[in-house]
Amino acid sequence: MTIERNILISILKLTKNGPVAKELISRDAQVPFQVIDEMLKKSCNTGLIQWKGNVIEASSDQRIRIAIQAIKLGADFQRACNFLKWDEFENIAATALEANNFTVKKHFHFSWLGRRWEVDVLGFRRPIIACVDCKHWHHGWARSATLKAVEAQIERTHALAAAFPQLREKVGVVDWKQAVLVPVVLSLAFGPLKFYQNTPIVPILQFQNFLNELSAHINSLTHFSVHL
Repeated sequence: MTIERNILISILKLTKNGPVAKELISRDAQVPFQVIDEMLKKSCNTGLIQWKGNVIEASSDQRIRIAIQAIKLGADFQRACNFLKWDEFENIAATALEANNFTVKKHFHFSWLGRRWEVDVLGFRRPIIACVDCKHWHHGWARSATLKAVEAQIERTHALAAAFPQLREKVGVVDWKQAVLVPVVLSLAFGPLKFYQNTPIVPILQFQNFLNELSAHINSLTHFSVHL
């Protein structure tokens, strides 16, 4: 288990900037070639990596899965997260939204009441607007940090709802009659809470299922309705 964990961490570390040679993974993990081949075959069969000849590749989705698997095997949370790129979270969120027929805008900036705001990822599917905060925690989950993140995302979404009538053209929803804005906090793995103040805290690998069920449960979640 320790060997597998170390190999996964090395793959995560070395594929951060693209494909990597098998020899470099073996050297970094300090594992013999025979063992590397066995572990790489296992990772390839479970969909964690792509292995062609001497080259190992991992997509953003696979790298997220590698980090989660390494943490399950006992890897340090902070170390695993340090090897993930910030935009990988956002790309996975955007892909899941698009797969559920949402139009996506990333790093959405707006002004309200003399203050500048930013939402990591917005997903539009009439009349729902998912306002997603991608939390790339480097120190694991702490209850206090979770509560603050949710409170900040509720405040951010509330501000966007208030400003939304003036932003219709900017976001491309000029023909909408109503918008329902839902704050969501997206995390790497399971944390101490699934909800706080009726706001969902969703592990990244469950985001697709969450979106599938969002319309059915929206009335039980914190949301802000805007008539346009």
